[in-house]
Amino acid sequence: MQLVFIHGSGGTGRVWKHQLERFTDALAITLPGHPDGAHLGSIEKMTRWLRDELQKEGISAPVLAGHSLGGAIALQYALDHPGEAAGLCLVGSGARLRVHPATLGALENAIDAPETFTAMMADAWSKVDDDFAAEMRALSSELGPLPFLNDLKACDQFDVTDRLAEIDTPTLAVVGTADVMTPPKYSEFMRDRMPNASVEIIEGGTHFVFAEQPEPVNRAIAAFVERLGEA
Repeated sequence: MQLVFIHGSGGTGRVWKHQLERFTDALAITLPGHPDGAHLGSIEKMTRWLRDELQKEGISAPVLAGHSLGGAIALQYALDHPGEAAGLCLVGSGARLRVHPATLGALENAIDAPETFTAMMADAWSKVDDDFAAEMRALSSELGPLPFLNDLKACDQFDVTDRLAEIDTPTLAVVGTADVMTPPKYSEFMRDRMPNASVEIIEGGTHFVFAEQPEPVNRAIAAFVERLGEA
């Protein structure tokens, strides 16, 4: 089994810094358009790209750990290629990821006014340690608003709520109690409709719980991977 981390909207593999320090053999991918290459435009296309990349690396039984957008890709992977993934770890994600039109509009406006994007992202990492928060804000400035906008548009089109029962891949959903973007009910919805899913709820965690509280998140991931190995 190979643990593969998939970042969320407007990110890169660098967001998984604390996880890569714990899981030293893991792979953290960066999707096209962040910033290199052309953005793929949909969860389905991102999933095809990911599978091609994993096949190039000779990875046949990945454990896909995705945050938000990355979790959507993991779910789509399990639907499009049943039996291929050894497990799914969905961090702050859901089977449906609608985005408020005002958020999309603000990002569209920020393309011509990048200073507004900096202001938008100022609070995104507020509960993360200062050094990592500074690194992530610098990353956001480096990428700019376009990848974030394109990612959120892809999220807004994503909806596999009616297909969750098809996914029998062992799944762990990790979510913070203070996540307002993908609240615990999203993870509980998936658990209740997927035949082999469980939920780990982290007290006080927001949408970036994996960066805010890496120790409990990493423990949950490690225990999940251990269970997969035993199975």
